Amino acid sequence: MATTIELDPEIETRLEQLARATGRSKAATIQELIQYGMDELEDGYFGAVEAERVRRGESSTLSLDSVIADLDLDD
Repeated sequence: MATTIELDPEIETRLEQLARATGRSKAATIQELIQYGMDELEDGYFGAVEAERVRRGESSTLSLDSVIADLDLDD
């Protein structure tokens, strides 16, 4: 899917420098930036949603001790 965005000149310069320094195209660099950014945004968003579910009593947590015991990780 092709998408067009307008970059601030400073960001465009940084993108060009990064692409040149890594030997990658600007498109490949943007693709990696988007993937990394999406991963971070999803982690933050879905973590906040789950934390709210725990606060409302709709989901539960496990203690570290119980996880260690369940996975038989005791020393």
